[in-house]
Amino acid sequence: MQPWNTARAVIYGAAIGFAAAAVKSLAPWSELHSGGLAVIKEFVGATLAFALLCGIAAALRNFVARHLIWPKTH
Repeated sequence: MQPWNTARAVIYGAAIGFAAAAVKSLAPWSELHSGGLAVIKEFVGATLAFALLCGIAAALRNFVARHLIWPKTH
């Protein structure tokens, strides 16, 4: 069993968050934002939130796999 690379999960999560913010902000069915700062805040917030979520999920998966599923026998 190979542990998941947490840094890679954070990078992939950031990319997913950026894409999600782009779809939400630039979609034709969404309302227009009043200023550029609101769009930037939305992109940064989604990027950081998804990166954190994916990083925590990878770290939790590694912990569960290491300590609960396949513990080392002594």
